[in-house]
Amino acid sequence: MLDLILGTAGHIDHGKTSLVKALTGIDTDRLPEEKVRGITIDLGFAELALGDYRLGIVDVPGHERFVRNMLAGATGIDLALLVVAADDSVKPQTREHLEILRLLNLPAGVIALTKCDLPDPDWIDLVEAEVRDLVADTFLSRAAVIRTSAATGGGLAELKAALTAAAGQAARSPRVERLNAPFRLAIDRTFTVAGHGTVVTGSVASGRAALGDNLVVEPGGIAVRVRGLHSHDRPCEEVHRGQRAAINLAGIHHGQIHRGQELAAPGYLAPARILTAEIVLAAGARPLKNRSRVRVHLGTAELIASVVLLAGERLEPGGAAMVQLLLAEPAVSTWGQPLVLRSESPVMTIGGGSVLNPAARRLPRGDAEVLTRLAELRDGDAVARAAAALSFLGLAEWRPSDLTRAAGVDRPDEITQELVRRGDLLELTISAMRVLRVERRWLNSIFDRIETLLDRQHNEFPLRMALDRSRLVHQLDYLGPEPVIAAILNAMSRAGKLHESDRGVALPGRGPQLSKNEQKLLAEIVETFRLAGCEPPSVDDVRAATTRNQQSVNQLVALAVAEGQLVEIGGGFLLHAEVERQLRERLAERMSGGAGRTVSEIRELLGTTRKYAVPICEYLDRNGFTRRAGDLRYLAAETISREPV
Repeated sequence: MLDLILGTAGHIDHGKTSLVKALTGIDTDRLPEEKVRGITIDLGFAELALGDYRLGIVDVPGHERFVRNMLAGATGIDLALLVVAADDSVKPQTREHLEILRLLNLPAGVIALTKCDLPDPDWIDLVEAEVRDLVADTFLSRAAVIRTSAATGGGLAELKAALTAAAGQAARSPRVERLNAPFRLAIDRTFTVAGHGTVVTGSVASGRAALGDNLVVEPGGIAVRVRGLHSHDRPCEEVHRGQRAAINLAGIHHGQIHRGQELAAPGYLAPARILTAEIVLAAGARPLKNRSRVRVHLGTAELIASVVLLAGERLEPGGAAMVQLLLAEPAVSTWGQPLVLRSESPVMTIGGGSVLNPAARRLPRGDAEVLTRLAELRDGDAVARAAAALSFLGLAEWRPSDLTRAAGVDRPDEITQELVRRGDLLELTISAMRVLRVERRWLNSIFDRIETLLDRQHNEFPLRMALDRSRLVHQLDYLGPEPVIAAILNAMSRAGKLHESDRGVALPGRGPQLSKNEQKLLAEIVETFRLAGCEPPSVDDVRAATTRNQQSVNQLVALAVAEGQLVEIGGGFLLHAEVERQLRERLAERMSGGAGRTVSEIRELLGTTRKYAVPICEYLDRNGFTRRAGDLRYLAAETISREPV
């Protein structure tokens, strides 16, 4: 038998509770105040077996002051029973409840005309026609309209038949597939039972839970254990998707839990203060301006939020938009979950929609690429949705199971493997123990940003062969610590989009673009160092001796070093590359045979002064040409060859 949740809807005093009692024998008005006043204030529950289907009925209040309670019960339903009193016809809460049901994207429902024993048949015909006009553009446009009377029992058999047919439609909805997803229940009531402790109730939205299971209350991250289970006042070993459940919890005081929180499998839900969603503004609502404050009804929670329009400055009535909801407090949701928007004051339903990203980061407004990727989150292809969801995760750690929450996929491991096969997932090796999997398009967008930064630097320093790597890393610090940035740069280098070296980083094909005057000056600088031999000038000396383009001297010298025309030896000195080669040859010849030489002797061999001889000797030591032992230096190759084996 398939379990489904049926929700009632309709104006106050239109006979919803009486009709449920006539169908099931259960009076859903449980509060003393409800008995006295004759109206439903909070949620009531009953059960109705119909052939292959078992309906858990959520009877909601119809008074305008209790619409928030109605929403708490309506957000978990699979099909609806819209109730209209035949002697009263369509009323304000009829319209608002219908709008809420439409926003919840339900697949099926039935319309019941109640109290048909009171008015004349001709009047009932007029009421039915008005109801038909009301639902014409909604999911109930083809729903059965059944004339009933709870007092006489008239029409109840026909209503049960119509509900059975609607349940068959609902059974084909993707909602039913959530049976195999992780367990989730939005809490609509909490209380204590003497000798047992905390009990919560709600409609099971997905998965199953059994006695002894460990669950988590979110938001809050409170670990609890299932101590007892009831469904419609019957003890059971397990509850599953589509059932009403009362769950006795160990590990939590009832004061720690409230309506609006959710009970879920550990690791399934992630509290967030930013949701990305697609919304539709009701045709009768006022235009919605960017940054407007609204009430968001999500599961059984009601939260205040600011609506950030991701395109444009206002949303017109009847229009749809991609938005981010900046919540006043954390909430949990999943991809595709319906939500309802109500104005802050006066309180009325103004629209609704569905969650696209349940744990989002702030997004730039008016970004065409972002809007395109958000549109892909609506894609019917699970792989495309998963790729889009991962593109919004960026560098965040994730597991395949997270795709169930983030993209609504049923087989996350298979989807992940398919993303790898398609090349949509790339690996960034951060360390020997840490590898991040990132979505290809997101990484390419980071590559584009880096190329833009480097292009600006190449334009700023046109004479440099390589750019300062530390400066680039600092500009990318929003991506995370240096090892993460290094991994991104390495991936960019492997893709041929970046050159990395000891001197820095550069874009392929970018380098010095010299004017004729700069080319001439570069040649003069190099010749100056060639003629200076082993007694080279400092860069400051060269700049001071230059009569034109003095500001380019440092960059031209750096260019000559990068091209191998000059060699840095330390102490602020450089040698012409040919001079450096010749001094090596001279020393190799005069120091062969294991002869050690002092700095003074090397100075004499080179025909220079101590000012230059010291940095030259130290340079040769660093480069492994010579080896120092006390005050003497030896040819390193000969020193190694004489060491005992």
